Amino acid sequence: MSHASAPGLAAEDAAGRCGTAREGSTEQPRRCDVTLNGFAGQDDRRLSKRMVVALLAAACAFVVLGVVVVRGGGEDTGSRPAAAAGASEAAAAAQGTVDPGEGAPQLGGAAPGEDDASASPGAGDAAQPGATASGVVSGSAAADDGVAAPPPPVRPSPPPDYGEPVPPEARVPKPDAVRGIYLNAWAAGSRARRTALIELAEATEINAFVIDVKDATGYVSYRTRSELARQIGADRDIRIANIREVLDELRARGIYPIARIVVFKDPLLAERRPDLAIQRADGTVWVDHHGEKWVDPYNREVWDYNIELAREAVELGFSEIQWDYVRFPDVPQSYMREAVYPARQDRSRVQAIREFLTYSREELKDLGVPVTADVFGLTTSAGDDMGIGQKWEELVDVTDVLLPMVYPSHYARGSYGIDHPNSHPYTTVKTAIEHALRRTKGVEGAATIRPWLQDFTLGSPRYGPEYVRAQIRAVYDAGLTEWLLWNPGSRYTAAALAPEGGPAPDLPIPDPRPSQRAQARPDTVIKLLGEPVKLPVQDTLRR
Repeated sequence: MSHASAPGLAAEDAAGRCGTAREGSTEQPRRCDVTLNGFAGQDDRRLSKRMVVALLAAACAFVVLGVVVVRGGGEDTGSRPAAAAGASEAAAAAQGTVDPGEGAPQLGGAAPGEDDASASPGAGDAAQPGATASGVVSGSAAADDGVAAPPPPVRPSPPPDYGEPVPPEARVPKPDAVRGIYLNAWAAGSRARRTALIELAEATEINAFVIDVKDATGYVSYRTRSELARQIGADRDIRIANIREVLDELRARGIYPIARIVVFKDPLLAERRPDLAIQRADGTVWVDHHGEKWVDPYNREVWDYNIELAREAVELGFSEIQWDYVRFPDVPQSYMREAVYPARQDRSRVQAIREFLTYSREELKDLGVPVTADVFGLTTSAGDDMGIGQKWEELVDVTDVLLPMVYPSHYARGSYGIDHPNSHPYTTVKTAIEHALRRTKGVEGAATIRPWLQDFTLGSPRYGPEYVRAQIRAVYDAGLTEWLLWNPGSRYTAAALAPEGGPAPDLPIPDPRPSQRAQARPDTVIKLLGEPVKLPVQDTLRR
């Protein structure tokens, strides 16, 4: 029997790549031999297309089954999106770019002065901790009520054995004035990058490193003993293979190590524990305008999780705790209206942030380390909480150090009467700090003010040594002595730094005089200490 005359084969080939016959046609299809294992050309060794498809399908099923077995039954599939986010952050860090996912307070967000956190309908209905808006107990699968079930649990990895905690006397003591740089976890975990940054510190005035313990992906940078972290798979994307080795090296060089812990922007915890997340009225997990999930800033279990990581960091040898993203999401008002905070209990945003800082400071008091917080640069001047729960007077007396992020690139045109703040780093930074000092004066037990400064380029002009040094000079001229430099890729401008034990570099200030006041649009004006100043309109704030 020839290939062409096989009953029904013409119609079968007509649907495939090899045949040319069409339904109702007498045209003979062209020959289409399928070979398998080297056999071809003999009628009894040819396989029909249908048989090949069946065999291929069976082979694919076998391969998929093998992958599932190798991966332990797919138990960790839920953590893959966050891992991909970690890779994206690493790529951004390598390029030295600012995280585009972190935005300025939005013009469409909560109205200035609004601080009752009641923009979300039904928030009061979900006030009981551990319950969703529909009354479903946290963590329970309730598809019948429209509440999404939590993802399958991750099989926890065994806890690491770090031995005895580093005793207080063995920690690096706080310098008289902290002058530091940020090391992302990838840089801290790379021996070559870390060595280069240590050499920079030893050759210049730098004496402190801020290192990621938990970043905005929710992953912990190193293996952790935290049971909750291991339950949610937060130790599945290790960036620092041997944290004790890193901290021992810094201790030997006298570099002050600061543990940066991102608190409320924790998409991994929100995904794995939706009962701890900001929710919608139907009990599903709320997402911001970038599709990111956040945990509930009112939730005590969220607080305790981060405090547990902080305690472990100190026991490993960190000398200071720095909270980041210690705030509510900065989102347009339309998104804010959808947000439900299950643990709110009628507290305001400002109360939640203040209570967390007070509580964490008290819980870590026995360790004898400073507990500090990063805040938006605008908090030094804004009259309200900008919808994120950060109000200067409510922060400055419940932290040991307060770190406003006064990056000139993050102030919109017209801020402080400066037409283009990014072109005037000295005036912008000095004015922001002066506002902070004015508001801190007379506050009992006020924190040290240690601003974050900009060592990266965002827009124009390009930030070279003179732009970085101008900010440092502004800090000193305003009466402060401490500062930190931020570059997301951990690549710093050595020419802007004073040599160890030597004078500051003699660099010109890019803005010798304040520029003419710019006209602010009415729809972008808020009150900053009685002055109309435009809010940033680009979505570029890092945290």
